[in-house]
Amino acid sequence: PLGRAKNWVTKEGYPIELNTMPGFAGSSAYYLRYMDPRNNDALVSKEANSYWRNVDLYIGGTEHATGHLIYSRFWNKFLYDLGVVCEDEPFRKLINQGMIQGRSNFVYRIKDTNTFVSANLRKEYDVTPIHVDVNIVSNDILDLDAFRAWRPEFATAEFILEDGKYVCGYAVEKMSKSMFNVVNPDDIVERYGADTLRLYEMFLGPLEQSKPWDTNGIDGVNRFIKRLWGLFYKGDQWLVEQGEPTAESLKSIHKLIKKVTSDIEAFSYNTSISAFMICVNELSQQKCTARAVLEQLVVVLAPFAPHIAEELWHTALGHDSSIVDAAWPEVNEEYLRESSVNYAVSFHGKA
Repeated sequence: PLGRAKNWVTKEGYPIELNTMPGFAGSSAYYLRYMDPRNNDALVSKEANSYWRNVDLYIGGTEHATGHLIYSRFWNKFLYDLGVVCEDEPFRKLINQGMIQGRSNFVYRIKDTNTFVSANLRKEYDVTPIHVDVNIVSNDILDLDAFRAWRPEFATAEFILEDGKYVCGYAVEKMSKSMFNVVNPDDIVERYGADTLRLYEMFLGPLEQSKPWDTNGIDGVNRFIKRLWGLFYKGDQWLVEQGEPTAESLKSIHKLIKKVTSDIEAFSYNTSISAFMICVNELSQQKCTARAVLEQLVVVLAPFAPHIAEELWHTALGHDSSIVDAAWPEVNEEYLRESSVNYAVSFHGKA
């Protein structure tokens, strides 16, 4: 069809590429090629396709629903009608992860001046809100020197502060360069480490819901990682022991194993992070140093925070092989049974 279009040439007179198949078909049927990558005679053999059949799980953003996925279904149904593939649908299960929204920050410029007033004082002045780069804001506190260096017109900026700080306003909006609220993950990794970033992204909320990015919450996740490390080391002192774990510690770790195992199957990663925090707090209060408990904790944590888990697996627990080869712990319901239960009793509506 493109070849029949009039004037289908560039201004320089060169013909424009007419083959749209790589983008339309190639990027939509590549999963079939994975089934039979060394086949030089066909996209996929019937034997290979009958073995693999279709994709068990596809996770993609909502924008895929009107782009890649509709193309994939088109081509899969076309190939199914031709007898090339054995499944009418390309994917057995589809999950659209929610969009991560940005947390925008604002400074408030007093009209006809180059003076900026802190957020909680702005009602006393005639101000204009201006989006500011979130990368020069920490916990809604503006880095004044970085702001002056951000753009030439702000080089001589003056500030009206509250308690010696400039507090920015904020709003939850779509991440956009024009709103200066795009967070560079490299900066987060540089400051906090990759595991903190991974855990925080999962902690934001349910996988399929849109959720606001709030840099203020990263500190809490980073503190959790430090508390986790504190179970294994106190400064340079190694704390792990071979002793028998207490009943309370066994209950805490098996409660975690049961919760995380279930959450992974349900793609409920945010509640897993909460469970990790609860477990680490309980083990810290119990002063647990038992290797039998801490080893299982690290294995369960590994899919969520692989770097610190691998480090502890080698340095604190003394393993030579990678933690990815470790067996997933099995929950023992015996450890979860309550020895006593509190019942509330009331008489005439009073406890």
